[in-house]
Amino acid sequence: MGKEANGVSRSRFEMFSNSDEAVINKKLPKELLLRIFSFLDVVTLCRCAQVSRSWNVLALDGSNWQRIDLFDFQRDIEGRVVENISKRCGGFLRKLSLRGCLGVGDSALRTFSQNCRNIELLSLNGCTKITDSTCNSLSKFCPKLKHLDLASCTSITNLSLKALSEGCPLLEQLNISWCDQVTKDGVQALVRCCPGLKGLFLKGCIQLEDEALKHIGGHCPELVTLNLQTCSQITDEGLITICRGCHRLQSLCVSGCANITDAILHALGQNCPRLRILEVARCSQLTDVGFTTLARNCHELEKMDLEECVQITDGTLIQLSIHCPRLQVLSLSHCELITDDGIRHLGSGPCAHDRLEVIELDNCPPDHGRLTGAPEELPQPGPHRALRLPADHQGRHQEAADPFA
Repeated sequence: MGKEANGVSRSRFEMFSNSDEAVINKKLPKELLLRIFSFLDVVTLCRCAQVSRSWNVLALDGSNWQRIDLFDFQRDIEGRVVENISKRCGGFLRKLSLRGCLGVGDSALRTFSQNCRNIELLSLNGCTKITDSTCNSLSKFCPKLKHLDLASCTSITNLSLKALSEGCPLLEQLNISWCDQVTKDGVQALVRCCPGLKGLFLKGCIQLEDEALKHIGGHCPELVTLNLQTCSQITDEGLITICRGCHRLQSLCVSGCANITDAILHALGQNCPRLRILEVARCSQLTDVGFTTLARNCHELEKMDLEECVQITDGTLIQLSIHCPRLQVLSLSHCELITDDGIRHLGSGPCAHDRLEVIELDNCPPDHGRLTGAPEELPQPGPHRALRLPADHQGRHQEAADPFA
């Protein structure tokens, strides 16, 4: 940092003299400066724009503003800021995150949609002012949209999904978590016209029922990720349709869907061999029988959340230790039938030697102290590993981690 005569610090950008800038501009052609600026973040670009008139023109060139994330400035972002950005970037902008920008509403996003017609990724997560009007604008002006995040935009209804289905046929990923006005009618309209959907996040869409899942299973053969957490009305019937129609499924979250049974685990095992992530916390009807079928058929499993699957025993752990060598993260919290013997089977399985990083055992009762008596038989936490034990055992293993935060 430099200092003026009065001792006030100056930034490195303000230290350039006109002659310094002239030398830089002479040695570096505009094309090269533009290339350099393309690697800078939003804040640095704005600082560069204040150095001189020529740098202002280059720094604010639309080609440098293809990806913008305004999350760090969410409290300061109002609609007019988004409008100005859209006018500056125009067709160059491909990715924009307005996550958490509470001051942005439909009017600004209409202007944005009109100016940035090549947008491919847009996050409006937590922008609670927006309504169906925004999705109408996106549908009308942004046909290249592939990824859209509308999580916690609680005014969104089925009309938004119908609009997106009409104008955004390339949509691959949609997050409408906590948009609790959405029903099966909106889902039906969406999936019929967006056959390339790979990711659907429907967490907290409490009105969804099996009929919605049947539409997804019937029209989304490319689906890789599906989150249905706390969609409490769904049952085996709808999820079995998903399994049979979405053979590429790799990640499924149905935590809090208390109606599901072992039939789902059988369907996953028979139809979704690529499954890597399964979250079934608080699904208390699942048993060792279902997990045995799953483990014997889904050998690519890496992460499983079985918290409060209260019927499972060491039998499940034995099957996982034998058939799932890629397992990295396993939550067994509140699984009170699990004993030290089951954990030892995991410790002797192939996953423990190469992959296993975290086992969560919160509120699993100790098995007469044998776990702490033979730590060498357990999967040992290395530099990047953690074994999360019940409170009575945490004296030996302090590297607890929460992989499901």
